[in-house]
Amino acid sequence: MCGIVGICRLSAGEPPDLGDIQRMMAMVRYRGPDETGVYLDDTVGLGHLRLSIIDLTSGGQPIHNEDETLWITYNGEAFNYVELRRELEEKGHRFYTTTDTEVVLHLYEQEGPECVKRLNGQFAFAIWDSVNQELFLARDRVGIRPLHYAIHDGRLIFASEIKSIFAVSGVPRELDPVSLDQIFTFWTVLPGRTAFRDIHELPPGHYLKVSRGSVETRQYWEIPICARKDQLDLSVEALCDQARELLVDAIRLRFRADVPVGCYVSGGLDSSGIAAMATETLGIRLNTFGIRFEQGAFDEGLHQERMASFLGSKHREIWASSEQIGDLFAQTLWHAEKPLLRTAPVPLYMLSGMVNECGLKVVLTGEGADEVFGGYNIFKEAKVRRFWSRRPESATRAALVDELYGYVFRGVRAKRFLASFFGNGLDQFHDPLFSHLIRWSNTSKAKTFFSRDLRAAIGGADPYEPVRRSLPPEYNQLDTVGKAQYLEAMIFLSNYLLSSQGDRMAMGHSVEIRLPFLDYRLIEFMARVPSRWKILGLSEKHLLKKIFRPVVPAEIVERNKQPYRAPIGDCLLNGAGGELAMELLADSAVRRTAMFDSGKVGKLVEKLMASENPSEIDSMALAGILSTQIIHRQFVEDFSAREQDAIHPDTVIDRRVQSVSQRGGRKRD
Repeated sequence: MCGIVGICRLSAGEPPDLGDIQRMMAMVRYRGPDETGVYLDDTVGLGHLRLSIIDLTSGGQPIHNEDETLWITYNGEAFNYVELRRELEEKGHRFYTTTDTEVVLHLYEQEGPECVKRLNGQFAFAIWDSVNQELFLARDRVGIRPLHYAIHDGRLIFASEIKSIFAVSGVPRELDPVSLDQIFTFWTVLPGRTAFRDIHELPPGHYLKVSRGSVETRQYWEIPICARKDQLDLSVEALCDQARELLVDAIRLRFRADVPVGCYVSGGLDSSGIAAMATETLGIRLNTFGIRFEQGAFDEGLHQERMASFLGSKHREIWASSEQIGDLFAQTLWHAEKPLLRTAPVPLYMLSGMVNECGLKVVLTGEGADEVFGGYNIFKEAKVRRFWSRRPESATRAALVDELYGYVFRGVRAKRFLASFFGNGLDQFHDPLFSHLIRWSNTSKAKTFFSRDLRAAIGGADPYEPVRRSLPPEYNQLDTVGKAQYLEAMIFLSNYLLSSQGDRMAMGHSVEIRLPFLDYRLIEFMARVPSRWKILGLSEKHLLKKIFRPVVPAEIVERNKQPYRAPIGDCLLNGAGGELAMELLADSAVRRTAMFDSGKVGKLVEKLMASENPSEIDSMALAGILSTQIIHRQFVEDFSAREQDAIHPDTVIDRRVQSVSQRGGRKRD
């Protein structure tokens, strides 16, 4: 895993500046602490920061082809590179490293943009064709690795992280009101957007091509949709066998590395199953890592310990106290680069720090299982509410909601609340967003804190309309669960889970995460599996449980799903983090940024300070408001000072590596 940056001149003007490239690299040195390199000519500058995982000695980038006409800066892994290399060598290609990066470059030389369809991996990369003067950018199918870009002053500027783009002199830094509206609706921005005006993210499964000054993006893969008539008509045993085979191979490929590979183990089914399969298939003793919480409602420590004992792994835990979460919230936001409505990314940032301290660079995680195999409560909610909507007066059908959350909401009043909450909007079952509307509407209550100025800038647009317009015609052929899965994968998976809780939190401490459940072969296979085998009645991940039963203890397989969460309300207003919160939520600070109503914010803070058990809605509103204020300070108000901190002498670019990588490019005095 690495960091990439670059500048491509789109029109006549000054060539890319080495100083700009160096500043861009310095902002994200944590993404590649092992080695750096630069390619520079009259049109393009490419920078690379390397976290060495494959070919530790000769894999420095940018890498070139045989005649040095193609150059690549690459972030990620192509796990099937061994097989691809054999194929390319048979066709006459010659290699000077053993990296997967060089394989990707030669595959592009052989097949052009279509090469991305051959890659099984997680990647974001840029290839410069110096003969045809073309720049090619690509991102993996589901968006595990980030890639941002902006067009400014006749240049396309791209980077793994937005802060690198802001390091280029003259690039405007401004929060985007429409993006804030999306974050306070969906928890995140929609594909292609970022929290900042005129800063774009290349969507998952897309590539971008710059040729003769024109910029074109194309989609090469999309979330698979399978109509009922095209679904697999196989026994559940046959489906299990095929899914198991794909998952085992996905795990095997993701253990390809020249450094040790560990696993996150949360105590839940997904990560436990990955660790168990890896132990059984590879016959190794794993290093496993988990998060503990002081508050019992969030802690899964007993299940982690049970799983680690079962595996015989060397298990390490990190305790995430409420004070630590509050203290590290701002630092986490610097890496997330967008406002957050929850604090869940903070413990994951802490966890990657422990992995780094233990000397590991790579871990496998269980993310993606819920989206692929049908694990989220929202899928079951949609199923129950659609069934209920056919007879909304039925008390028996209404009682099914209690089957989902009865273990959390106890007592007559709580059960009435459940029925009232989930009974709302039953008549909207015809809406393509039916499964998510009730959740999004609940999140949107935090928008009551928006200022008049922010509302005016948003312009009253319906945030749901861009989602509806983006849905392919085939979407209407899906059943209720299938539609819910599609929406979750399209909006939440890449833009929140794999970003704010994935790549950013891991790479903040120079750790690469690998996700076997998001192997595209498994995704495409599971899209053809009928929903009834994903959620059997109200039992989630039915197929995955059958797959994991032979290798995971029964109490782990059968336990109630506990979604990963972290405390919010009692974290952000106390300790050192609380001091920052009081400063940024003060009347004068809120008025200065003009994004929120200072009077309403003040009352919210007073309410939360006086409450021993704040509501989820109030806590999320606080997190969203505070994180927006922090992001504004970090990236809009104080970014120049942070930039100077990044370009400390200790983080200056390794000029020796730069001079080696600059062969074939224009030498700069």
